[in-house]
Amino acid sequence: MRSDFDRELEQRLVRYAAIDSQSDDTSPTSPSTEIQLNMSRLLVQELEAMGAADVELTEYGVVLATVPATVEGAPVMGWCAHVDTAPQFNATGVKPVVHRGYNGGDITFADAPELKLSPENAPYLAEKLGEDIITASGTTLLGGDDKAGVAIIMTAARHLLENPEVPHGKIRLAFTPDEEIGRGVDARLPGDMACDFAYTFDGSKPGEIEYETFSADGAVVTVTGVSAHPGWAKDKMVNALHLAAKILMTLPHVTMTPETTDGLDGFIHATTIKGGSSEAEIKFILRDFEREALAQKGALLRKVCDAVQASEPRAQITCEITPQYRNMRYWLENDMTPVELAHDAVRAAGMEPVSVPIRGGTDGSRLTEMGLPCPNVFTGMQEIHGPLEWISVQDMAKALRVALELAKRAVPS
Repeated sequence: MRSDFDRELEQRLVRYAAIDSQSDDTSPTSPSTEIQLNMSRLLVQELEAMGAADVELTEYGVVLATVPATVEGAPVMGWCAHVDTAPQFNATGVKPVVHRGYNGGDITFADAPELKLSPENAPYLAEKLGEDIITASGTTLLGGDDKAGVAIIMTAARHLLENPEVPHGKIRLAFTPDEEIGRGVDARLPGDMACDFAYTFDGSKPGEIEYETFSADGAVVTVTGVSAHPGWAKDKMVNALHLAAKILMTLPHVTMTPETTDGLDGFIHATTIKGGSSEAEIKFILRDFEREALAQKGALLRKVCDAVQASEPRAQITCEITPQYRNMRYWLENDMTPVELAHDAVRAAGMEPVSVPIRGGTDGSRLTEMGLPCPNVFTGMQEIHGPLEWISVQDMAKALRVALELAKRAVPS
């Protein structure tokens, strides 16, 4: 039987997912896209309507609010989710579709008849018989990453505000932009949240509490060749595209790319290449769980660039590497209290906690590095960043129960 929480979570996710809020890593602005603020302004209105305190949209694009404490002496907890959707796939004109009472067969897509979602290509779906599955219509991603997290936090906040008899400390809410492009945590955010510890709701399967993430750098390689008329280019032209291709093919693409690694393996991932024969640019992301291994990947990329440069002295090749975030484990392992509290909340919600290293990062990675401990809690999102993205409403409800258990447990005994 569907609960009131199920209905509210479904309605919120469907409403939020239909709002365009894709981020853009090529934009210099903050937030990177104006459309993200449409989502943020809606959350401000909804938070004010439900009676949250201290509601504001900061000048750096984060929605902040407070669920006031109902007991004294409790630590201040934070709940975070991001409003942007990933730029890796089309996210304009999302049409959420609810498939009620999943029957175990193929799920088809109205706008892309050639697509199908089934236990064959998404094995976890086989465990969701009878549950309510939300997808997009086939030509976009859904955006459950992380609008599912937004829906869970908003539903939990509404419930606590309407039920002041539930004992809990002050809870600070934060909805960030630009998480998908690694720019969601402004330097002012930890201070503005003003809490003792926090949780991002931005994970996958029920029971998962994540406190170990990739460490991440970004890299931009620029290749400047020598331009000449192609009819008279012999011994004059240096084609930047050829050198860019040589860099890509010299890197260990058989053993160190996302499609050839898993588990605790890191990678060097070429995300975009653009330009022409006179100048080309390649963007990379570098990932590893350990800082030393991440540094080695950066050194390898520089070494390859230097070798290609040496093969053609007339060209100019630069490699700029920029830190993005670091494995939150480095800080959380010094005080596992927030993680242990989350494990207890998962058990109280009827599940066994699972903590494994995740091959990604969250705003919690940056917040933890900046002094605000912030593990990650599951939401149920599956097959993210693509047209087969889906989520079970009932999995979202499990994450909601964990949020409410967290609130009850972070009080003086």
